[in-house]
Amino acid sequence: MLRVDSGGAAIDAEVWLLPAEGFARFVAAVPAPLCIGTVLLADGTSPKGFLVEPEGLAGAEDVTRFGGWRAYLASLASPPPVNQSAIEENPR
Repeated sequence: MLRVDSGGAAIDAEVWLLPAEGFARFVAAVPAPLCIGTVLLADGTSPKGFLVEPEGLAGAEDVTRFGGWRAYLASLASPPPVNQSAIEENPR
């Protein structure tokens, strides 16, 4: 997730509870260009979450239109929709 001053959009998020020592081990294993920062949730809370460093955006897919990471992953597993009118216009 990239934090922006304006023009951003809400996406689905998951909130996990980790003990402090577990969080420390987790953060130590986060590879660049990912990083941990403060995110703002719709309920007004500000937990720590995944952000991306700007260099990680080069060539990256913007998943905002999918509504979140899990929906984006699901779209990769689903076949693209069939254009039924194109089939009807061009029968074999």
